[in-house]
Amino acid sequence: MKPYPLKCNPEFKDRVWGGRALEQFGLALPEGPIGEGWMIGDHPNGTTTVANGELAGLGLDRIRELYGKTLFGSKGFSEKNGRFPLLIKLLDCQDDLSVQVHPNDHYERLPQGELGKTEMWYILDAKPGAKIIYGLQEGVTREQLAAAIADNRIMDCLHEISVEAGDSFYIPAGTVHALGAGVLVAEIQQNSDSTYRLYDYDRLGLDGKPRELHIEDSLNVIAYEGSGATYMKTELSGPQQWLTLVQSPFFITEKGRVEGEWSLQTVPDSFVIHIVCEGTGAIRWADGELAVKAGECFLLPANLGDYALAGSMTVLRSYLP
Repeated sequence: MKPYPLKCNPEFKDRVWGGRALEQFGLALPEGPIGEGWMIGDHPNGTTTVANGELAGLGLDRIRELYGKTLFGSKGFSEKNGRFPLLIKLLDCQDDLSVQVHPNDHYERLPQGELGKTEMWYILDAKPGAKIIYGLQEGVTREQLAAAIADNRIMDCLHEISVEAGDSFYIPAGTVHALGAGVLVAEIQQNSDSTYRLYDYDRLGLDGKPRELHIEDSLNVIAYEGSGATYMKTELSGPQQWLTLVQSPFFITEKGRVEGEWSLQTVPDSFVIHIVCEGTGAIRWADGELAVKAGECFLLPANLGDYALAGSMTVLRSYLP
């Protein structure tokens, strides 16, 4: 089989905080408040199937079994569970998300085969005044946080930041965080669905019942001395240049502006994932061309080799370190 850029059928997740904003990308959403589109995933809670080309109809898990390191690269597997190592999402936050934290790979209470969750956010759009929670106030200890939770004053311990389109946030495991209402986000993360909720505004879930909190696990995994979280504005100096947003042990993510044609290539040790943030264009390679537009995500096999991005668009590029 000749390699080509893979586009997947998203797995959509209804969430109490979700909405319909992902429809602006031409996505056909199921009914209900859709908070998450899992665009590229190989997880028991959501495995995407390929929508185009020779591999159409196959799940990413089956492709992994059939073609292994040829397509995903010599580094393209989790050492812990053998699955595809990343999960790519688009998030529509019409309401505040729960205040939460994620464990690292080594937390002893993780489900069997599950990874920890280090992630990053790129803000695609934000309504005026939109905010996120990003870490604890300086100096907050486990004991102080536990007392604040018991007294229902956890918000006093949290660090809040105003956001706008183009902001980028690195969220290592152990970082307390929450997206706020009015943001549309591209998320690159470890292939994990492990979330511990500290606080959920006393609201009910879609089933009409209070959503579960995970206070003890949260207190256990928070990095009270700092997790290494960083954030940045991402204005680009010009087209055809990569700006590094995140360089983590699990993925590297860069932002670039395409104007005209930009010649690039994959290497044998890692796949490349492109998220189109805005604009339109095409991916060209030796055997074809694929039209692309904002909101679409593509998995470029490690053995694709030379390719080009063409058109006028802003893209994120993620690959393994």
